[in-house]
Amino acid sequence: AAIALKSAKVNGSQGATRWKRGDANARTACSSSHVSLSLSGSAWKTTKGASKRKVKARVASPTSSSSLTSVAVQDLEQEYLLGTYAGARPVGISFVKGNGCILCDAEGKEYLDFSSGIAVNCLGHSDRQWTDLVGQQLKTLVHVSNLYSTEPAALLAKELCQAASPWAKKAFFVNSGTEANEAAIKFARKYHVVNSKGKKQRSVLGLRLGSGAPTECVAFSAGFHGRTMGALALTSKEKYRTPFEPVMPGVKFAEYNNLESAARVIRKGKTCAVFVEPLQGEGGCNPITKEFLVGLRKLCNDTGALLVYDEVQCGLGRTGKIFAHQWYGEDAYPDIMTLAKPLAAGLPIGSVLMTDEVAEAISLGDHGSTFAGGPLVCTSGLHVMSRLQESGFLDEVVAKGEYLMDKLKDKFGANPIVKEVRGKGLIVGIEIEGSAGAIVEKARDKGLIVITAGEGNVVRLVPPLVVDRREIDKCVEILEESFAEL
Repeated sequence: AAIALKSAKVNGSQGATRWKRGDANARTACSSSHVSLSLSGSAWKTTKGASKRKVKARVASPTSSSSLTSVAVQDLEQEYLLGTYAGARPVGISFVKGNGCILCDAEGKEYLDFSSGIAVNCLGHSDRQWTDLVGQQLKTLVHVSNLYSTEPAALLAKELCQAASPWAKKAFFVNSGTEANEAAIKFARKYHVVNSKGKKQRSVLGLRLGSGAPTECVAFSAGFHGRTMGALALTSKEKYRTPFEPVMPGVKFAEYNNLESAARVIRKGKTCAVFVEPLQGEGGCNPITKEFLVGLRKLCNDTGALLVYDEVQCGLGRTGKIFAHQWYGEDAYPDIMTLAKPLAAGLPIGSVLMTDEVAEAISLGDHGSTFAGGPLVCTSGLHVMSRLQESGFLDEVVAKGEYLMDKLKDKFGANPIVKEVRGKGLIVGIEIEGSAGAIVEKARDKGLIVITAGEGNVVRLVPPLVVDRREIDKCVEILEESFAEL
């Protein structure tokens, strides 16, 4: 069946159905709000209702999707949810609905979303085509486990491998980015075990210690690969690793974009795999250089190590290519690539793509997942892939990214606390002197959602890929106001 999931042609040149200028009903996420973001001509304005925002003990706005106020929701969280996120969540905000690039809280206040759920909601919120397709699949088949075959998983595996052609030949599905990196570690280890047969096994006092295959991994400064024990070992920030040590042993760190540093730790017979992000997101929106990526490929070729790209955040259209490494040509192809965040536009999914050589080393039962690759999430992933490959969609991501960068550099290039504006496509960071937390808080108070990166000193902008230029204008306007108040 021909994906039976074909998307209808989208309206407009922005790659998705966008709000019509002057159509208040189409552009408002909250049907009744105390504070709303609205458009007037080509400019945005903030409209405030006559009454101040009221917080009741139990009941929120009757037009919202929630029966609880934001404060009541957070009271429940404090009582029943583990507090791993409590300090990071803004007090008094609980989101209940979204439309396009707009989020709405329980009290009816609207926010322009330039975080996309940490680079996940590539099609924005409540995209009509996406909700129709996923809703239809929800009524048909959701889960059967990987003991059985389903069409959406087979079709999505094909789409991903073909999009990464010519190097990617096989796909494996997981549920998240950290799971994808855990799988990549296992696959790399197994590849070397299979391809190191005949080598003398190591032993101490007659006890066999291993196959003699390389087991070490190399990762890079400012890199982030996840929070499970293997992926955590690859993550450079000590504050993430230290409370849980000992994590997986055998990881060496080198300096990002420094080939000499990498060459000192990538060693023949020792290094199993090299994990690198072609653009670091959590690390501070740091682009990679072509020389570094091509150089890593050569180092891996020379030493027999596998090159693994973590494109969990930078992949799937975020930089203006389907995959970020595609900006750097065939001399930078990896052996393995991990994906997740935007692949199902908000539903949990991840994937590992690999060459035939890696795939041939993996046997029945070497790895598995109960939930991964289910028909619901794969139907969503197929739709995302079809949208990314629509004519002009990625060109618009590039153009809008350049538009955003140019406006930010124009507004903040001479600002004494701004050190650099950097990024690629629609993943952009503003590095400042000191903490970016105050900027994030002030922007949020004004109705703009952005997040931090790096050492907390970078304002990270990762809007939905369907963002339009008027929304970019409003984002920059609010950031300018927020910087002015420091």
